Amino acid sequence: MTTCLRSYVCGEWVTGTGDKSPLYNPTTEAIVAETSTEGIDFSKALAFARDEGGPALRAMTFAERGEMLVKVAKAIHEYREELIDLAIQNGGNTRSDAKFDIDGATGTLSYYGKLGQKLGAEKVLNDGETIQLTRNPRWVGQHLYTPLRGAAIHINAFNFPAWGMMEKAACALLAGMPVVTKPATSTALVAYRMAEIAIESGLLPKGSFTFIGGNPGDMLDHVDWQDVIAFTGSSDTGLMIRSRENILKHNVRVNVEADSLNAAVLGPDLETEDETYDLFLREVSKDMTQKAGQKCTAIRRILVPEDMMDAVKEDLSRELSQAPVGNPAEKGVKIGPLATARQVKDACAGLERLKEVAKPVYGDGSRGELVGVEGDKGYFFAPVLLEASDARAPAIHDREIFGPVATLIPYSGKAEEAAEILGLGRGSLVSSVYSDKADFALTMTREVAPFLGRLHLASKKVAELSAGPGVVMPTLVHGGPGRAGGGEELGGERGLTFYMQRTAVQGYQPLLEKLK
Repeated sequence: MTTCLRSYVCGEWVTGTGDKSPLYNPTTEAIVAETSTEGIDFSKALAFARDEGGPALRAMTFAERGEMLVKVAKAIHEYREELIDLAIQNGGNTRSDAKFDIDGATGTLSYYGKLGQKLGAEKVLNDGETIQLTRNPRWVGQHLYTPLRGAAIHINAFNFPAWGMMEKAACALLAGMPVVTKPATSTALVAYRMAEIAIESGLLPKGSFTFIGGNPGDMLDHVDWQDVIAFTGSSDTGLMIRSRENILKHNVRVNVEADSLNAAVLGPDLETEDETYDLFLREVSKDMTQKAGQKCTAIRRILVPEDMMDAVKEDLSRELSQAPVGNPAEKGVKIGPLATARQVKDACAGLERLKEVAKPVYGDGSRGELVGVEGDKGYFFAPVLLEASDARAPAIHDREIFGPVATLIPYSGKAEEAAEILGLGRGSLVSSVYSDKADFALTMTREVAPFLGRLHLASKKVAELSAGPGVVMPTLVHGGPGRAGGGEELGGERGLTFYMQRTAVQGYQPLLEKLK
């Protein structure tokens, strides 16, 4: 039986009218769900969130909102196995990849819930201490944050329907702002079920959480000056959102996380028998293949000292060969299909362009030898590793292939050269440096930090602790400059401030000290 995705607007579940859009199983190409949002009044939905959800959340303290998030996380966790099955069915995820997404969602909710409990029984967030403004200590200033009075509109990508939805929601709800969330339609089944669980738990105040199960229609035409938009997806769509007339007119806050050609740099001090070299191989191959390479944090460019290229080509190819591709429901399969037929088409087109400046050393862009798959059904794309003939060729640095594809790039071993090549990507979410030499790691940090949202420094001293560059921590900021979108989310308390207005208040010190 095909699931019909509904939307939750104005405090009730509604089913769209008219023709419905299908959601597919990317392994079998069978339709698993359908959805429509035709007939939904998006202006009314946003107004309901602002007028009902906003006041209800703002009436609560940080501690109360934090307790709510912890309980929502627990409620969702009780359905973990069901959600994993849906992720395999609609996302083409392996069980491991599904857990990565779903546990990331509940883990981030829990983290922000505990942060709220730590912030305590207050409703405003102070930014620093009071500042004495004159010689008289009674006249002071205080910067503080208060929640905006609009709605937080979240437009999420297809690759992390669970984590992507809840990492944004956790920050907004704790900040005291109602959420209007719209997952990518192609993989929305997990997000839909997770929204059902959260709403039916009865933990969320009326109007605080709105779910759009499909096309957002004219919703962005009704965005106003106290609303905010957080978007994850392509840079082209991000530009379209930012440049809408009413968003420019009202100076609406827009946070974008977009395309990112992340890099891994192998230090010149490492040899094949070193522990850090083994860590490099494991983390690069994992980042190339996890979620079939459909991660905004996946490694796309691999910088290798010239004298290590032959060894890395052989060793990394061997690592990739140990990751079987096929039906993600089959035990032992490490790489499932891409999410949609369009993703395969785009990956193939990107690979052909990349082949003009790089030669494949592992894989060829075909489906590969598949496990548990009969016939030609499914959106499969086996891993491809290439070697660049020109380290600075624009094709390597200006277009992300959103699949299990990465390019080996030779460099001299000098940190300054590696940093210059990495910077050709014009902004990344995260990049990694693998080295046991402190001078090399420190030089790389100083040189590449302006190009990145996050830098992963890996060495033998942290090999046992490293979660890899692909794991987005709620404690650290996620985002990046330039082509990565220029946005920033998460980062502990920093994640709340996107949903709040910072105001400088000046006045009588005893009065300001009572602001809570």
